[in-house]
Amino acid sequence: MPTGFGRLWTAQTVSSLGDGVMHAALPLLALTLTRDPMALAVVTAAGTLPWLLFGVLGGALVDRWERRRTMWVADAARAVLLAIPAVAAALDVLSIPLLATVAFLLGLGGLFFDTAATAYLPDLLGRDSALLGRANSRMRGTQTAASGFAGPPAGSALLALGRAVPLLADAVSFALSALLVRSLPATPRPVPQARESLLQQAQAGASYVFRDRLLLGLALRPAVGNVAFLAVETVLALFAHDRLGIDTYGFGLLLTAEATGGLLGAGIASFLGRRLGTGTALTCTAAVEGLAILGLAAAPNPYVAGLALAFCGAGMGATMVLAPSLRQAIVPAHLMGRVASTSRMLAMCAAPFGAFLGGWLATTSDVRTPLYAAAGLLLTMTAVTSTMTSNRRVEAALRAAAPADDPDQAGAVQGPAPSVSHS
Repeated sequence: MPTGFGRLWTAQTVSSLGDGVMHAALPLLALTLTRDPMALAVVTAAGTLPWLLFGVLGGALVDRWERRRTMWVADAARAVLLAIPAVAAALDVLSIPLLATVAFLLGLGGLFFDTAATAYLPDLLGRDSALLGRANSRMRGTQTAASGFAGPPAGSALLALGRAVPLLADAVSFALSALLVRSLPATPRPVPQARESLLQQAQAGASYVFRDRLLLGLALRPAVGNVAFLAVETVLALFAHDRLGIDTYGFGLLLTAEATGGLLGAGIASFLGRRLGTGTALTCTAAVEGLAILGLAAAPNPYVAGLALAFCGAGMGATMVLAPSLRQAIVPAHLMGRVASTSRMLAMCAAPFGAFLGGWLATTSDVRTPLYAAAGLLLTMTAVTSTMTSNRRVEAALRAAAPADDPDQAGAVQGPAPSVSHS
């Protein structure tokens, strides 16, 4: 491994720990201000809106900018931004509109950081498939451990010390990540296409995704999945408190159960890909997610709920190893930023609909209803996209992307794209 990878890996670990802190603390923080499901949905949805408004253009800009600089500037800006709600919480003037605004701006920073990070790792490792496999496996494992195991209980505990404390902890993690990323080696600035405007470059990236049924299928899975998962996430804290009798600390442990499954899923993803083929493995993991959410909706106690979330996390963990890695293997380097941002935009644009759907169903019906609706969406998506991401399509795409002088590169797909972020 190049020496720079160790710093990138450390930055991701620190950043992921902050992710886990806020994953538990943010919904609980909003819950201290209101018990209105629609107000909670506003906070949840706000962080995803930048992808709806600027997703494709953001990818075009990343394909023009130096990627390392894009990452550290985005993290530094988000560290400074988090000081605002921290001060507001300390002065007891925190509000739902302020939380939603901060979530939106954090999401905007995440857009640029995540897109640049996805394109940076292949540059850092010279697009060596063996190195990418090892690097991605390590990064996914530490991300799950930090954001899933350590972060949520820490977020719940820090919130008990004061509403500003988890916000400050997250700001520190952003600052440390920015310093580490800034020390990484710079990669060459992407060469701009002659006489192409920003809009034309953005359109080229989006067209590349929509014309390819495999890439489109890979993008539709997280898009529909985000509608379902955001519907669940919006009401999960309320569901856990009102229906399962879980307290603040127990909510962090519930999220840890999901992370436990995620770590297991990431660990067996390569085995599933080899055993079943990447396409079939992706279909199976999607089905597991849908069935697990169905089990969560019907859970009579916290133990069954934790088990259901563990299975859901396993499906998600395996998917997040297989799907981004496949995309990384078949997309040309000069289009990576735009294809990544287009795919992520489709997923993130769907998220606000899921958040408001969850809030609306909980308000008009029952807090379990969003969970049943989410399970139905996930299972329907599994059936619709199964042929779009079949083994036959995957193998054909890998053969087409393999260098002419190295046909062995069309082998197994390894490891996830990096996710050094707080999104």
